[in-house]
Amino acid sequence: MTFLAQDLRLPTKKEQETAQQLRSILVARGESDQTLRVLGEGERKPAEITLTPALSSLLIELLNHVGRGDAVTLLPVGKMLSTQQAADILNVSRPYLIGLLESQELPFMRVGRHRRIRSEDLFAYRKRRDQRRGEILSELALVDGESL
Repeated sequence: MTFLAQDLRLPTKKEQETAQQLRSILVARGESDQTLRVLGEGERKPAEITLTPALSSLLIELLNHVGRGDAVTLLPVGKMLSTQQAADILNVSRPYLIGLLESQELPFMRVGRHRRIRSEDLFAYRKRRDQRRGEILSELALVDGESL
């Protein structure tokens, strides 16, 4: 994904190793409610943090990317994206994305002369697109299996 913030940097080797280690700990605990003891630097007593399954999954996904050395940026739901940012997230060209907007496959709004896409609309579109692709691939696999 090429959607990058201006100050985004790649994780260092040490950060990658730390992320892999923490991810392993979280995965070993499972995705159920668990208490994780965190020792804060300079604190006199450890802080106890309870991770919910959703928070645990989100952290595992984040740590997986950092552990692989990927640059990561968080995108809040409700954020308005430019057409270039949206195209980068979908891994398509900007002209192709404009075509999706103009054909009303993806909702957008105009801010002055510029088109803006809500992040939740973009991710909903991506989910629908990926589901359609999966269905088509399954159908092709069935057809291919029948022809043998």
